[in-house]
Amino acid sequence: MPVFPLGAHAEDDGVRFAVASTSADAVEVCLVDGPDDLLSERRVELTEHTFGVWHGHIAGVRPGQRYGYRVHGPYRPWDGVRANPAKILLDPYTRRVLGRVTDLTAARGWVHDPMAGTLSDVDSLGKVPLSVVGEPDTPFTGERPEVPWSETVISELHVRGYTMRHPEVPPEHRGTYLGLAHPAVIAHLQRTGVTAVELLPVAAIAEEPPLLERGRRNYWGYATLGFLAPEPDYATAPGREIEEFTAMVSALHAAGIEVIVDFVPNHTAEGGVGGTTLCYRGLDAPAYYSLGGAGHDADITGTGNTLDAGSPTVIRLVCDAMRHWVTVLGVDGFRIDLASVLGRPRSGPFDPNAPLLTAIALDPVLSRVKLIAEPWDATGEGYRVGGFGVAWSEWNGRYRDAVRDFWRGHGGIAEVASRLTGSSDLYKPGGRRPWASVNFVTAHDGFTLRDLVSYERKHNEANGEDNRDGTNDNRSVNFGVEGETSSPVIRARRLAAARAMLATLMLSTGTPMLLGGDEWWRTQRGNNNAYCLDDETSWVDWTPGPEQASMAAFTARVTALRRGSRALQRDRFYRDGEVLWWHPAGRRIRGHDWHDGGLHSLGLMREEWLLLLHAGRDAIPATLPPGGWYVPQLDSTRDDGCPPTTRPVPGGTTITLPARSLLLLRWQEGRDAAPDQHLS
Repeated sequence: MPVFPLGAHAEDDGVRFAVASTSADAVEVCLVDGPDDLLSERRVELTEHTFGVWHGHIAGVRPGQRYGYRVHGPYRPWDGVRANPAKILLDPYTRRVLGRVTDLTAARGWVHDPMAGTLSDVDSLGKVPLSVVGEPDTPFTGERPEVPWSETVISELHVRGYTMRHPEVPPEHRGTYLGLAHPAVIAHLQRTGVTAVELLPVAAIAEEPPLLERGRRNYWGYATLGFLAPEPDYATAPGREIEEFTAMVSALHAAGIEVIVDFVPNHTAEGGVGGTTLCYRGLDAPAYYSLGGAGHDADITGTGNTLDAGSPTVIRLVCDAMRHWVTVLGVDGFRIDLASVLGRPRSGPFDPNAPLLTAIALDPVLSRVKLIAEPWDATGEGYRVGGFGVAWSEWNGRYRDAVRDFWRGHGGIAEVASRLTGSSDLYKPGGRRPWASVNFVTAHDGFTLRDLVSYERKHNEANGEDNRDGTNDNRSVNFGVEGETSSPVIRARRLAAARAMLATLMLSTGTPMLLGGDEWWRTQRGNNNAYCLDDETSWVDWTPGPEQASMAAFTARVTALRRGSRALQRDRFYRDGEVLWWHPAGRRIRGHDWHDGGLHSLGLMREEWLLLLHAGRDAIPATLPPGGWYVPQLDSTRDDGCPPTTRPVPGGTTITLPARSLLLLRWQEGRDAAPDQHLS
């Protein structure tokens, strides 16, 4: 009898089941039938036990059969072992998850005290999710866009939130995979210049115990239950999630847009030892979780538990799941949440060559797709921006902080200059290319772009945690009024500052990532941690308006400029002498200028492009570098970015840089046009 692959696999005369558990004494497959209010089960013991895997063939079982596992074995919470046959467990390898947790008491494996030896004898059947036997996997054979890294422009978005209020998406498709596949949505992404969508978690989700206690949902989805199963709530009907997910992928691919999924192989939805027993804890907690002292879970994720990146069981599950998303579901890459955890076996020190990171990087399938690390976890040891191996790109948190600081007028120019040119200090020593730096100013976690220039404090009261959750380090500016305002002057200043930051992002060397909805001037009313708000706070409001239209037009213009220039999509770091750093006084930036905390302006000349950035509160004169002519291409002070004139300006001319402004000019030789002597 074959031991692998793990999971439930339909054959001609039945289904072959295989599940890993090194601590079990016995494992039963529970075949569940009947209506939801009157479920029945037939238990079949798996008598074959090989290499820590319980396996067997059950005749007569067909695809569509609901099932789970019951594990018999020791219950010693002080040792981290928590088998409890009263709890029906999800198959870690299920392709489809049915149902949600409806009774927290039934979902817990303990009573009175999670560290005592008293088991809960409440049967969890009917109150927790079940696995479903699927049809044999069909390999994804569609043509992929295969966009080079240097040409990639990412939009990070939420499948549900991006289309819930979209007027052109049929009501029955809003908030679903098919909603994201709608032609109007895809056309908007194309106009925006997006080449890849990075989807917040789409693997099957379950609410963590604290959210269940408060009756909340995990809207963001960073609480995975089934790593191989698409989230069923994003389908138009139960059981259609696989077909509709792959239809969405195919539609995006046909438009030249890649699909990157946010994958969360660092923890599960079960929470800490006081949490639930839905799958991993009941199957074999020591094989799945990194354990601390006295049976407690080690917690370097901030979620209560941490998957052990040094466990062969975890390494196999993570790699098998990722391959499944590529080969069967068609995705083009992964953003790995809290990826530093994958480099910390048993929650120890970080090692970029740790077994799980190495297994992913060397896998013949996974090594060919886009791999993006979130290079930190919930601890100081885990902050590893620039510390991953050559197979990985990274969310560059230092880029975010530097650009935010620069445009709010804090600090000097040295840090932002390094970030503008690809962060060679972080990525070049390890042999990586500039596109390893995934540059971003805003992301799902934090303020939107609009809120970044409208709020200086978080406003998370709606989350139900007394505004304690979410970061206080926002590096934002409100232009004198906290929140929304009717002042046309303040609104104009906010839009101009936001356009300057967005243009900085798109014109920097590296891989730009937009937060989906920023191009439509989305607000969350100052909430910087809307993880549990599945409502208008988190959904993109597609109501048209002049500010929305101007921001969309500006985004399209700056992405088009990037797309049309190889120099703006550079895939090599600059060498000495290839970049000119220019002072607005009309000279090269010198050594002491880099340490001048009062200097809030700089010019960057690279190949044929001159980029001028001025973060000061007042307009200043700036003298262009001598020689040749400069043709204005982008002006962040204009609603759509179109400069008031595109007539060439001779080198050496003094122009005016308005407050908090960005200007992009293209250098050319010749004297084929009469110059303006002053540009404002």
